[in-house]
Amino acid sequence: MTAPDYLTVPELAHLLRVKERKVYDLAASGTVPCSRATGKLLFPADAVRAWIEAASSGPGVAPSARPAVLLGSHDPLLDWALRQSRAGLASYLDGSRDGLARFRAREGVAAGLHLLDPETGTWNVWAAQETCGDGNAALIHVARRQRGLILGRDETGVSGVADLAGRRVVPRQAGSGAQILWQVEAERAGLTADDLPATPVARSEADAAEAVADGRADAAFGLAALARRYGLGFVPVIEERFDLLVDRAAWFDPPLQRLMDFCRGAEFRAMASSLSGYDLTYSGQVVWNA
Repeated sequence: MTAPDYLTVPELAHLLRVKERKVYDLAASGTVPCSRATGKLLFPADAVRAWIEAASSGPGVAPSARPAVLLGSHDPLLDWALRQSRAGLASYLDGSRDGLARFRAREGVAAGLHLLDPETGTWNVWAAQETCGDGNAALIHVARRQRGLILGRDETGVSGVADLAGRRVVPRQAGSGAQILWQVEAERAGLTADDLPATPVARSEADAAEAVADGRADAAFGLAALARRYGLGFVPVIEERFDLLVDRAAWFDPPLQRLMDFCRGAEFRAMASSLSGYDLTYSGQVVWNA
C-alpha cells in the first residue's frame, strides 16, 4: 500500500504516540509542519519525517551540518551588513514564521525574528522557546526598530491606523512578523479586510516601501528606515525588537563570526544612524540561551 502524502491528526498522534490534543498544540505553535488548505489540519508526511529526524539524538546520530544561510525576516540594515561584511552567508528571507520552520528543519544557521506575544508584550523569546526550547540555540539581539505607516507623497490626513480605511495598504505574506503585527493593529483600529482595497503582497520590507514609492499602494506598515530612504511620509506606531535565532554550534564558525564582528563595529552603527529608526543600545546582547 502506498504511504499517504499527508497525515491526519489521529494518524500523526498515533505515529508520535501522543494524544490528539498534543498534536493540535504542536500545530498551533508552528512546531510541526502542517497545512490548513482544506479547512482541516493535514501534515505533509515527508516534512514530518524530516522534522522527526532533525530532532533525533543519541549515540550514532549526527545531525547534518547546517548550510551557511540566514533565514527569517528581512531587515534592510542587516541585509546591507551581510554584503558589506563579506561574511559568506547566503540569505533566504521570507518572514519570521518561515524562518522558524526552516531553522527547525536545519536549513540555515540563523533566523531573523520580530514576533510579538500580545498577551505578555514580549518579543521573540517565546517563539524561540517553542521552536527549539530543548535544542542547541540562542537568541541574539540586533536592534530596536521603529515600525509604522509609510505614506505616499500625496497622502494627507493620516495620523493613525484607523485613517487608512479606503486606502490601498500593501500587505505582507502570511507568517511574516510585519503582517502578524499589522493584523493586530488593524483589528485594534476596527479595520476589516472590506475596508482596504486589495493590493498585491510584498515579500520584503523594501518591496513594501517600493510599492508605495511607485504609486502601486497608498501606504504600508513598514520601517522608518525605508520611509526615509524613499523620501516618504511616516507615522510611528510601534517600536519592535529584531533578534537573530542562531545555532550555537554554527555561532563559532567563520561566517556568523564575521557578520557579528562587523555588526559590533563603527561602520554598522554609522549606517544605522544614517537610515534612522534604529536603536542599537543592546545590540549583540544574548537574550535567551536554550
